[in-house]
Amino acid sequence: MPVAPGRGRESDATTAPLLVWSDPTATVTVTAPAAEVDRGDPARPVLRWVLDVEPGRPVSVTWRAATTQGADAVVLPPVGAAPWSVPDVRSDDPRLAALLARSLDDLDGLRLRARFAPEDTFLAAGAPWFFTLFGRDSLWAARMLLPLGTELAAGTLRTLAARQGAVVDPLTAEQPGKILHEVRSRELPLGEDGRVLPPLYYGTIDATPLWVCLLHDAWRWGMPTDEVEALLPAAERALAWMVEHGDADGDGFLEYRDEGGHGLANQGWKDSGDSVQWRDGRLADGPIALCEVQAYAHEAALGGAALLDAFGRPGAERWRAWAARLAEQFRDQFWVADDDGPYPAIALDAAKRPVDSLTSNIGHLLGTGLLTSAEEAVVARRLGSAALDSGYGLRTMSTHEAGYWPLKYHGGAVWTHDTAIVAQGLVRAGHADVAARLVAGLLAAAGEVGFRLPELHGGDARGAVPALVPYPAACRPQAWAAASSVALVGALLGLEVDVPAGSVRVRPAAPSVVGALEVAGLRVPGGTLDVALAADGTVRTARADGLAVEVREAPGSAGRPPDGREP
Repeated sequence: MPVAPGRGRESDATTAPLLVWSDPTATVTVTAPAAEVDRGDPARPVLRWVLDVEPGRPVSVTWRAATTQGADAVVLPPVGAAPWSVPDVRSDDPRLAALLARSLDDLDGLRLRARFAPEDTFLAAGAPWFFTLFGRDSLWAARMLLPLGTELAAGTLRTLAARQGAVVDPLTAEQPGKILHEVRSRELPLGEDGRVLPPLYYGTIDATPLWVCLLHDAWRWGMPTDEVEALLPAAERALAWMVEHGDADGDGFLEYRDEGGHGLANQGWKDSGDSVQWRDGRLADGPIALCEVQAYAHEAALGGAALLDAFGRPGAERWRAWAARLAEQFRDQFWVADDDGPYPAIALDAAKRPVDSLTSNIGHLLGTGLLTSAEEAVVARRLGSAALDSGYGLRTMSTHEAGYWPLKYHGGAVWTHDTAIVAQGLVRAGHADVAARLVAGLLAAAGEVGFRLPELHGGDARGAVPALVPYPAACRPQAWAAASSVALVGALLGLEVDVPAGSVRVRPAAPSVVGALEVAGLRVPGGTLDVALAADGTVRTARADGLAVEVREAPGSAGRPPDGREP
């Protein structure tokens, strides 16, 4: 949470604050028993201790920072314990359990409430830059944590629904039915071309369909039916937004443009100004229709239809037909080819031309129903290539593109959540072998950063550099990066849960990249879900309270070492 610099002040008592910073949104106090304050640089005070140290006898010092919300604060501290279970994970590879433990501790520290929805909890996007409510980030993090319970998902959905768009306002990008992008206590200057985000900003193309996707997935994981039903009117408004506002020109695709002229130029998850490029490095002109946004919209339409049917509400067939048309149009307009064959373009530009750079965005299409199984196989092969798989995770852009650079924010760096989302999609599409290699890459990265995976890191190939290259300004911890640890567990198990249908499907990768794996204490209504795998990927035990468990054998890695990569 941003806090305006203030003046430190010395204390007469060791328990009283040594330093205080304050502005209308918050007051931060620092206490440090027996410390003195060095004010050589007033803007950067330093705490110093004078200690007597004897050989063989440890000495420790303590300090504590505490925050009190001010009247202008838009977010509040959480109440009570974290609303998720902590599963017991054991494997031959100890890195998985270490990553999960570190990540859940970090996520506990990212819990917040909104002043406008104080009864519900969500996850802040990340520290230090994004310690507030973000539509896309908070939704993805809650979605990844569904195996640990639905309470966080419910709180996130209700919080965002409380500020669902109601009017058309180009300056804030608000539109009826739209889910917000971010909330802050004041304007946020972006430092480029005079762009400034208002305190309540709706400039995101994907948060609205992702909200519907989360509601659908939370229902399948057992979110109480009365809580789901209470949110269906918001879901209907979100679905309507996709047609009435998300598809501004009526061509059948969701696209974005910064209508106010001062917001984000790019409004997908890759929201930097240079994230949508042609293969030769030229920037694409908007309005932009991103490939993964069409996948989210397709999944939202099908998930929304399932919810409408289940709760006896009209409109399901309309959304199924809309999704079918979207898939056909996507097939006709998004596919391009290079010397290695076809692949989906990252986007369509203002002239409806497919922007032909090869990026990780295509991995988000998998498992959404947008592609045929044959098309998913083509995408899986591309994702498993050395041009995209760095060995530490999935690069955001292929090494073959003119705009690629391993430390470019959205043009070559590796984002933890991106890799985890794609691994999950690969498993759903039946390509667990490629997913396993991506999981192995993130575990290798985790082992080199103390198991606190950052928001993003360098895209240099593992083995070509002595160690993982950090990205200097990455959030750490970051919500969807930390939540990715749970997504990786789900991908390794190949979990698909459908509580309304009374079933669980387990389809693990074979062989397992973590050896033998036991996971106990995943949450289902009224009990737990426990799975144990042998090192070869076969299922030893699978049990879910009150649910039938189906075990399916997944394809192995065809003789390749699971940590290897296609040339």
